[in-house]
This record gives sequence, structure tokens and C-alpha cells, in this order.
Amino acid sequence: MNKCLSKIAITTLLLSTSLNSFAALTPLQDKVIEAMKKDYRAEEDTKRDRNRDPVRALDFFGLTDDMKVIEFAPGNGWYTKILAPVLKDKGELHLAYKNEWLNSMNGLLEKDEFKSTHKLPIELDWNNKDYRYDLGKLSFNMHDADMVLNIREYHNFNLVDKTKLNNAAFDALKPGGAYIIVDHSRRAMAPETREMARREDPVKVILEVQAAGFILEKSSDMFYRPDDELRFEVGRKSVTGNTDRFTLVFRKPK
Repeated sequence: MNKCLSKIAITTLLLSTSLNSFAALTPLQDKVIEAMKKDYRAEEDTKRDRNRDPVRALDFFGLTDDMKVIEFAPGNGWYTKILAPVLKDKGELHLAYKNEWLNSMNGLLEKDEFKSTHKLPIELDWNNKDYRYDLGKLSFNMHDADMVLNIREYHNFNLVDKTKLNNAAFDALKPGGAYIIVDHSRRAMAPETREMARREDPVKVILEVQAAGFILEKSSDMFYRPDDELRFEVGRKSVTGNTDRFTLVFRKPK
């Protein structure tokens, strides 16, 4: 079996569990599935498909293929590789990240699937002492975005920088725009420790985001994991790749 067919077979296998819950796929979900078959997605991407379930997640977020989307801190581009071809013809994807990290994606961004994907450099540095990012002045330099995605990154900031981020997202979105936060769950009122550094209390997140002016529209338990005890660092062998995550969709008032 060649590499391309092998990856399609793997993707199809991983999707089977999540797709059997749909009576019929939407056009958006069909586009997501096609994007997941792209040959630039490495095995390290496809092996995460079942756990991250983008077919169901992006549908829940409310994504449509004509949106102007900001992906904040895209990391190694796991979501970028799916979002770019979905938004290629009718929408736009803006990657908000440190410029040198964006430049490391140049080979990927030169592909035709990324013709509507744009770099959006921001002031961002990693703080080794505090094990968090440090944000400088933050603006996404737009006011008409339809969606801002903040996926498994909210935990990487202190409260001051979370406030900057939430305010910048609010300012960048058009009235009625959506702000999506997905992150690793922490027990309510759990103290701040290194063990909990990559987990967030969803109640605190809701309050912090509402303080920026957003309205909580809905939440989902699609990433609920009953065997995650919410007390170990997310990189530990007992939970890595299977962390309990909350999914929140906020709306900027019209």
C-alpha cells in the first residue's frame, strides 16, 4: 500500500467511531474529511484524528467555509492543515503567532491549499522560568473576523495576558462573531501548581472571557474523558493523548 493510500485508510479507520453518530454529513463535514486526507498531513497528524475529532469539533464550533478565521498560536499546524483547504475558496485563515515560528511554516504555506492562509505576526515569547508564553502588545489588526480559535493554548498565559488575549479577540471579531476555547480540564478551585500548569478551571475561564464582553453561547462534553482524574500533568503517560477537555463557544454581542 503506498503512503497516500495508507494515510487515507488510517484516517478512514480513525473517523469510523465519530462518524457513525451522524445521520448525514453536512457539506462542511465533507470538506473537513477531504482536508484530513491531504498528503501533507504526516502520521503524527493522523494518529491524533480520533482523539481530536475535527469533523465533530469544527461543526460544533459553527465553522463555515466562507468565514474569516483567526487561529491563535497554531503550534505545529495540526488544525491549520485542516482549516486551510476548507477555507481556501471562500474564506480566509489568519495565523496569529510569533513571526519566526510562522516563517518555519513557509514550505507548508506555499502549497495551493494555503492560498487563502495569511501570516499574522504578534509579539509572543516563551518564558522558560514561568513555563508560559509572554504576550507583548496584542492586536489582530482587524475588526471583521467571524471566528477566533484558541485551542489548547489558554493555559499558557498568566491572567494579565489572558485579559489581553480575550480583549484582542473581542476587538477583532465582528458583532455576532464566535470565540472558541478548548483546553485541558482542571478541577474547580484547584490551586495553581506546576502539575496543573497546563490545565484550566472552565468556570474561571468563563468568568474571564465574559469580563471582556463575551456571552457564553454553548459548551460541549465531546472531549469528556472519564478516566482522566484531573490531577496529573497532561504530559504524563497515564493521560497524554486522552486528557479531559472542555469546549466553550462564546459570542460577541450584536
